[in-house]
Amino acid sequence: MSRRPLLHRLDPASVIVFRALQLGDMLCAVPALRALRTALPQAHITLVGLPWAQQFADRFKAYVDEFIAFPGHPLLPEQPVRHEELTGFYTGLCQRRFDLALQLHGSGEVSNDIVSGFGAGAMAGFCRGDAVVRERMVLSTYPETGTEPERLLLLVEQLGAGAATAEAGTQLEFPLSRQDEDELAASGVARGLEPGRYICIHPGARQRDKCWPPRHFAELGDRLASEFDVKVVLTGSAQEADLTAAVAQHMQQTPVDAAAPISIGAMAALMRDARLLLCNDTGVSHIAAGLKLKSVVIFSKADIARWAPLDRHTHRCIWDPGAERASVVLQHARALLSGTAPSRQRTVGMWPYW
Repeated sequence: MSRRPLLHRLDPASVIVFRALQLGDMLCAVPALRALRTALPQAHITLVGLPWAQQFADRFKAYVDEFIAFPGHPLLPEQPVRHEELTGFYTGLCQRRFDLALQLHGSGEVSNDIVSGFGAGAMAGFCRGDAVVRERMVLSTYPETGTEPERLLLLVEQLGAGAATAEAGTQLEFPLSRQDEDELAASGVARGLEPGRYICIHPGARQRDKCWPPRHFAELGDRLASEFDVKVVLTGSAQEADLTAAVAQHMQQTPVDAAAPISIGAMAALMRDARLLLCNDTGVSHIAAGLKLKSVVIFSKADIARWAPLDRHTHRCIWDPGAERASVVLQHARALLSGTAPSRQRTVGMWPYW
C-alpha cells in the first residue's frame, strides 16, 4: 500500500525552512514558500538563512512568520562560521521541537546534516542518488534539469502540496513597501527621472569575474539612449561604485550614477519605473522578474538553464563568456524597448536563449 504524502500525514503546525543563500537564490525560493503557505495556511513557518536575509523575511511576511540567522558551517562558503554561536543555535532549535524541517538549500550533501541537527519531528529535502522515503523522512532525488524555482516547487509538490503549487504558480515576486519609496525619495537619486523614460544598467555582480566589461555597457547605454530617447541610470551598491563610475567614464551621454548606500528595496523601487534593465547574471535579474521589468541578462559562468528567469521573452538571456556578443545584447535590448520579436535565437529544451 502506498504511503500518504508527508504533509498529509503530518499536517504540521510548525515548519522550519533552511536556505542560507544570497539574494537571487532566495528570490528563486519564493514560489516554493508561497506554495508551502498555500498548503499550510495556519502553520508557523520559520526561515533559517544568512544574517542579511532578515530583510528578505520582512519583505515576504505573507510566507515567513519568523527568521533565525544561521551561524555558518565550515563546508558552506557563503559566510565565515561564528563558532561561538553554534551550540546555542542548535540547542535552541532542538528545544523548539518543530514538526517539520524542510531543506531547501540544494542537493543535500552538506545541508541535510545541518537540517537533521534542528531536531524536528520530521525532515524533508533533496538528496543525491536514490530517494529516501520513511515515516519521518522524505528525501527526493535532486533534479538535474529545470529552473531553480521549478526544482524547489517540485519538492513541495512531492511532499503533498500538488494543488497548492498549481494555485501558487511559478512567478517571482518583489513587493515594494512605503519604506522603500520613502528611502528612494530621501536619497535623491531618482530626482528628475520620469517613469518610463529611463533604462537601468547594473554592471556589477557579487562575483566580479562574472561582470561584462564596463565599456560594453557604456557603448550600449549610449546607443539605446540615442535611439529611444531615454536616460541611462547606473545602479549598484556602494561597493559597486567603481564599476558604475567606469561605465560613466566610457559613455558619451551623461548617465545618472545611482550607485549609493541605499537598500535593495529602494533600488528596486528605482528599477520599477524603468523601461528596461541591462545586467549581469546576478540578484537584480530576479528582482526584475519579480517586478515584471523587461531585462537583458548576460551570462558568463552560471548554468543558464537553471538560473535564467522563466519568462524568456520578457527577460532575454545572452550567453557571452568571452564578452564578444555585444551586438546580440543590443539587438535584444532594442527588441524589448520597441516591442518587436527577436530575429535570431537558439533553443535549449523548450525555452529560447540567445
